[in-house]
Amino acid sequence: MGKATVIPFGPQHPVLPEPLHLDLVVEDERVIEAIPQIGFIHRGLEKLVETRDIHQFIYVAERICGICSFGHSLGYAETVEELMGVEVPKRAQFIRVILHELSRIHSHLLWMGLAADAFGFESLFMHCWRLRERVLDIFEATTGGRVILSAVCIGGVNRDIDDVMMKAIVDKLDSIESEYKEVVDTFLKDSSVKSRLVGVGCITREEAQALCMVGPFGRASNVAYDARMLGRGAYGDLEGFEPILSDEGDCYARCKVRAFEVNQSIDIIKELAAKMPHDGIGEKSKLAPAAGSQAACVLEQPRGECYYYARGNGSKNLDRMRMRTPTSQNLAGMVKALEGCDLADVPMVILTIDPCISCSER
Repeated sequence: MGKATVIPFGPQHPVLPEPLHLDLVVEDERVIEAIPQIGFIHRGLEKLVETRDIHQFIYVAERICGICSFGHSLGYAETVEELMGVEVPKRAQFIRVILHELSRIHSHLLWMGLAADAFGFESLFMHCWRLRERVLDIFEATTGGRVILSAVCIGGVNRDIDDVMMKAIVDKLDSIESEYKEVVDTFLKDSSVKSRLVGVGCITREEAQALCMVGPFGRASNVAYDARMLGRGAYGDLEGFEPILSDEGDCYARCKVRAFEVNQSIDIIKELAAKMPHDGIGEKSKLAPAAGSQAACVLEQPRGECYYYARGNGSKNLDRMRMRTPTSQNLAGMVKALEGCDLADVPMVILTIDPCISCSER
């Protein structure tokens, strides 16, 4: 048994897209314990509800994180709408879910590219991001933005998507899907990729449930929970929704779950595009939250369940807005997955959890 050594990992590291800092306790080349330290980019965004009215804060919420931006604006809007009893037209709900699933595709493709880059597969990284660019092109054509969309308002959406544009979206997704199959085959069948992922960072189903893991991280350990199962908004109009699961619980399983979720999101968008109602996109609500009113909702972000809470005080500003992000939930699981792994596998384990420190710190 070698002598234990503490090695700092991050917050600046070539593999990490996020400023995550870990103190790794290692013996020889094996990690015994990982101690996370969070707080490098705290921005005090939740405090701004006291000085920005309910309509202004939606633009703050979507800047919590660039990759999860649409989901945060949607989660905030749905929470405030519930707070004020605002009913959103069906067409606006459909457009919201379509844009949210496009955001999930964009997030997963970005993650797959970063994972490929981490294990040295540069051409695979480029192919993932080339496909992601086409999703960003859809965002630009429908909302005017590519990452920050500003498409949601309290009461509906700011812009409609007409039938011609909807058909163009479906056609572009068809072209992405045909090329995406080659990318997935490489991730799931290439021997060099599997050598870096299979059997690394294992979490059992029992451990995942005990640690309350959410999103692809939890579903890769066969935890059958996805907030979309609750049928909120247009998700309730789907023929049937079943979460993508895997029972291996390792880095390979997390990769597999995200890879198949891209196909699932494409299918959801196609189904909703075919069922699109024509009852309008809603308009910005002019109501104010009642004093003492409270509301909460959950939303399945690309990284997992995100919980939103709001409290009104009778003015145009909220008294409190709180978000519990999926990375906050998954930090305990990440620490557990790192225990016992080789030091060289630490970057891969962290990346397969897909931590979003911007979301966690706010």
